[in-house]
Amino acid sequence: MALDFNKTLNLPATEFPMRAGLPQREPAMLAKWYEDKIYESLMEKNGGKPLFLLHDGPPYANGDIHMGTALNKVLKDFIVRYKNMSGFKAPYIPGWDTHGLPIESQIIKKYKIDRANIPVAEFRDKCRDFALDYLDRQREQFMRLGGIGDWQNPYVTLNPAYEARQIEVFGEMFARGYIYKGLKPVYWCPHDETALAEAEIEYQDSHCKSIYVKFRVTNDNGVFAGLPAASDVHFLIWTTTTWTLPGNLAISVNPEFEYSAVRLADGSVLIIASELIGSVMETAGLTDYTVVGKYAGSTLERMVCRHPFLDRDSLVICGGHVTLDAGTGCVHTAPGHGHEDFEACRGYDIDVIVPVNSRGIMTEEAGLAAGMYYEKANDAILEDLRRTGALFAEQTIDHTYPHCWRCKHPVIYRATEQWFASVDAIKDAAIEAIRGIKWVPAWGEERLSGMVRERADWCISRQRNWGVPIPIFYCGDCGREFVSPETITSVANIFEKEGSNAWYIRPAGELMPEGSKCPHCGCGSFTKETDIMDVWFDSGSSHVSVLEANPDLKWPADMYLEGGDQFRGWFQSSLLTAIAVRGAAPYKSALAHGWVVDGEGKKMSKSLGNYIVPADVIKDYGADILRLWVSSSDYRMDMRISKEIFKQLGDIYLKIRNTARFILGNLDRFDPSSLTPTSELLPIDRWALSRLNRLVERVRQAYDEYEFHVIYHTVHNFCVSEMSNVYLDIIKDRLYCEPRDSSQRHAAQTVMYHVLDAIVRMIAPILAFTSDEIWKSMPHASDADGRCVLFNDMPSVRAEWELPDEECARWEKIMALRGDVNRVMELARAAKLIGKPLEASVILHCDKESFDFVSAQDNLAEIFIVSNVTVLCETGEGTAAENFPGVTIRIDRVGGCKCARCWMYTETVKDELCERCADVVSKMENAL
Repeated sequence: MALDFNKTLNLPATEFPMRAGLPQREPAMLAKWYEDKIYESLMEKNGGKPLFLLHDGPPYANGDIHMGTALNKVLKDFIVRYKNMSGFKAPYIPGWDTHGLPIESQIIKKYKIDRANIPVAEFRDKCRDFALDYLDRQREQFMRLGGIGDWQNPYVTLNPAYEARQIEVFGEMFARGYIYKGLKPVYWCPHDETALAEAEIEYQDSHCKSIYVKFRVTNDNGVFAGLPAASDVHFLIWTTTTWTLPGNLAISVNPEFEYSAVRLADGSVLIIASELIGSVMETAGLTDYTVVGKYAGSTLERMVCRHPFLDRDSLVICGGHVTLDAGTGCVHTAPGHGHEDFEACRGYDIDVIVPVNSRGIMTEEAGLAAGMYYEKANDAILEDLRRTGALFAEQTIDHTYPHCWRCKHPVIYRATEQWFASVDAIKDAAIEAIRGIKWVPAWGEERLSGMVRERADWCISRQRNWGVPIPIFYCGDCGREFVSPETITSVANIFEKEGSNAWYIRPAGELMPEGSKCPHCGCGSFTKETDIMDVWFDSGSSHVSVLEANPDLKWPADMYLEGGDQFRGWFQSSLLTAIAVRGAAPYKSALAHGWVVDGEGKKMSKSLGNYIVPADVIKDYGADILRLWVSSSDYRMDMRISKEIFKQLGDIYLKIRNTARFILGNLDRFDPSSLTPTSELLPIDRWALSRLNRLVERVRQAYDEYEFHVIYHTVHNFCVSEMSNVYLDIIKDRLYCEPRDSSQRHAAQTVMYHVLDAIVRMIAPILAFTSDEIWKSMPHASDADGRCVLFNDMPSVRAEWELPDEECARWEKIMALRGDVNRVMELARAAKLIGKPLEASVILHCDKESFDFVSAQDNLAEIFIVSNVTVLCETGEGTAAENFPGVTIRIDRVGGCKCARCWMYTETVKDELCERCADVVSKMENAL
């Protein structure tokens, strides 16, 4: 009976499956992590190490997670895992934002509630239950992504302890003079009847009427006395919000600009900025006009004009906000409808008129538009302007207009009494603090600095019920507000015990210290503020409510990490409250990521059919593939996602997985306690370890710089190009055919163990499930913690694996030549000259310089994985090497016979076996 030589080979053996089956296997692995309390054990293991704190920006608890929130949580997990494996204790406390208008709106819709006819506390209870339900749903979805953290003890903005600390932050800001009540124009949502913060605004393009309106001059202070038709002079204003004209009280000009008096064919005269005459007349379609006078803007100040349809004057004032970007240089100024208008009018003691109510209905002050919804008022006002001849020109344009990012309806600027946090008072300190933060990407510094530099005071009051009440009391007699350190402490203590519903359940007297008296009139009876705080004040207080309140954490955080929209949101609100109450930024570094778009770079939309949700990705591919997608993308830009991209990532994942599987199979029964010393390794082994050093160096640097896409590409290229296609391919003969306990085979196993041990640690932050699966399938050295890969340090560059520069250069040339030989062999295989590479005899024709190098190299046949290599110092027919000048490559079919065990062709084959294999088989037979 013929001997089965396959049974004499050291073939790979492992239970680690080729196909991952991630959607099926991951849930069981996840359950095991929580059963074994992996996070808690990791925190205990890292106790005493320096603390690295990534503070979680709270997602909003009103819907299932989407790809953007999944991206955010996975990026955070990369960092938390890496830091815990790099000499730090890096706790992760997830958080949730749970107050605000969207939850109110969904509760009203779900229960068909009339908000005005339900007890506030009952309504708030429904909001709380809704938020907590979605919190639980989101928590399960986030956990399914493989993130580690204290998921059962998150911070939640509706928790009583959190609310109490937020009240204290408000109290500190009030005591320092940063909180005040005032009449100012703010973003106002007529649909939801509440003020909005700048961070709650998004902009959309819409069609609108651009109109030019004449305001007749009634008092020119003698400046226009010499003009022809001096009694028929008009300032020409331009606006894209016709409905705001009833709020007009002034016309602003820039004192530095030159203005011209332009006489029209009908004899009337218009005042227009000189540089804009051409564009205005082109819009009106006029060519017959004459400039009859020129004036400095400063000379026009305090002229008086007549409102075109209301019994009211409009004062000409000077304002630095007037530009020449568009319009006429004469700016329609309505202090009740714009911040710049409001500020410009303050210098002239001009009263504020707000002819639109909280529901967007024009009031009696709007004259002919009274009783109309503000958008409907546009047509009525425009028709009247046409009728009276006050309309000079009109056109339809696309204009960017602010919308509420929650209800998606247009918003208006409307002056109302609101509570504000003074940004002007802390602006310089905030901008200075921004300079001391490390920004990733670096442009984040200028982006936030610019936003803070240009922003107005922060409107922190909202006319809603679901939120943290503004802890202000009003005297029952004189009506003046009352707040003190004692009232703040009292309210905070009650909220900590009972939650903020106490504000709506208890009367004012029970919320205040006993015996409280109005400091202005001595009255002891009080009412309560009905407005709540902006939700950005909620989450913006987390650095106090979470970081300072938890003795296991620290202030400031090492990092905040959120989407680019949070420059207007959490990055900014957290910074402003921290500067106000602590005088410093609440984070040392900040990382901002882009948006998730479809495979063509378009915004994802359910209506377009290009919307992908994390649950579907996990169901089809597994969480590790989603995590691999996050690592493959440059988060600094918008990240593309599609089914085709995930399919490609699945293929790449399998290449990494099967590299690990090959190594695991060949480490069967390998004992890492008896590693071959580096000095005893073969040259190709030492080359492989030197390449591993470069991998470790690059990956560690990329982690430290948060360049996860570099890690993805570097690890993948190493597994495919340097391991699977080169080193692991070269050593297969050693692994399979040498005696199991031979020193050469053991040396190759030593290298593979080092490679796998390093790679699995390096991919642990990214491939959370796969890395732990590999870790539990491989043998470990005595100093490794076999429980979980996270309990082990990241690999470091090892000095004993470094090669001298000249040796590195030698290997670069050998690998270049190997690439040329492989290319020519593929041509020979295509021409049917050979089949498998071992059927090839490689003849290298070299010039003198190349011959000296090539002929000095040992084991070229092993490196090329062929049966024979001949090096000749002569010219010859063949294919010129592309990467190794001076060498011509010829492939012949090798002579000799094929060994039935190792498949090498030699002249020494006898009884089917070459000398090496015959010796191995003989020893195996004798052992039996």
